[in-house]
Amino acid sequence: MSVIETEPEATLITELEAAVRSGSSEIRVNKLRQVTSLFLAGSGSLTDEQVKVFDDVLCRLMVRIETQALAELGRCLAPVDNAPAETIKRLAWNEAIAVAGPVLTGSKRLSTVDLTEIAQVRGQAHLAAISRRESLETAVTDVLVERGDQQVLHTLARNTGARFSDTGYAALVEKADGDDMLSEAVGSRRDIPVRLLRDLLARATEAVKARLLALIPPAQREQLTQILLNISTTIGGASKDTRYANAERAIQSLQSAGRLNDTTIHDFAVAGQMPQVIVGIAVLTSSKIDVIAEILTGVRNDAVLVPCKAAGLGWATVEAILCNRLQGQPVAPEVINLAKNDYDRLSVATAQKTLRFLQVRATVN
Repeated sequence: MSVIETEPEATLITELEAAVRSGSSEIRVNKLRQVTSLFLAGSGSLTDEQVKVFDDVLCRLMVRIETQALAELGRCLAPVDNAPAETIKRLAWNEAIAVAGPVLTGSKRLSTVDLTEIAQVRGQAHLAAISRRESLETAVTDVLVERGDQQVLHTLARNTGARFSDTGYAALVEKADGDDMLSEAVGSRRDIPVRLLRDLLARATEAVKARLLALIPPAQREQLTQILLNISTTIGGASKDTRYANAERAIQSLQSAGRLNDTTIHDFAVAGQMPQVIVGIAVLTSSKIDVIAEILTGVRNDAVLVPCKAAGLGWATVEAILCNRLQGQPVAPEVINLAKNDYDRLSVATAQKTLRFLQVRATVN
């Protein structure tokens, strides 16, 4: 005789009704534990229909049950492959992380859709629990990368069972900027696309680069060494350009004094001191001088707006740059008006992302 047959569905439902009607929380909790124990004892031999019976019983008993008892239920059911699906889902949606955490991390009964929906609305503790799952699909990691805090991102980057879309990986690399631990975790992943690894390494500290070389398997080490060599060569070539030597000294002095800002860039632009403008914007946006120089001395006025917006410059300063960047080539008023409309619509985030792309492209080329 199977375990389920020792307490048929009719008996379970009868006792359930009595427990639900009871005003005693203790009675409901005791019945919840009894039903849970009965399920666990026979879970390996239960049919789908029998599991559904338990699911219905447990869901009805969970009403008005305190957090401690629900957390206990979650810990018991999380490792069970055929755990009652609706019960698991309700536990996962619970606002208390003590209840939701175990099933969010360990239950195989939660689908990618379930996890994605929960990740879109719940807090960081819930996202952290999801990020520790044995495997994660790209739809889930996309949301975790977008909404997760540093703890979530670090856990996710170290999770070898997590899979990332190109968009998710690009966002993860972007968020690793300035975070050595995250840069190291992302850079050591075997599935990171080469183009994004270049982007990450171009901005990584020397300490991160050294640790990555020590951490990665020998088969990947040669590729990483070559990428680092290419980046070093590109940066080294730029540093030999002496056209901006005086401007660099002036800008470094202003930065040290805490006076490198919109006002000083505006003054340089009005005076026609474009080397200082170029170096100043490069410093404000953490960009390479040659990348900013190519944009500000090029023929496209619309391209000039990107580094200016990324640097947070006001329109008066941008207008001064547009009017003075190409000596002997005045800019028509209608062009200025069009540029102002475009500048107002351009967001700082979009400008920064575009500028980073331009830098990566320059590094690769």
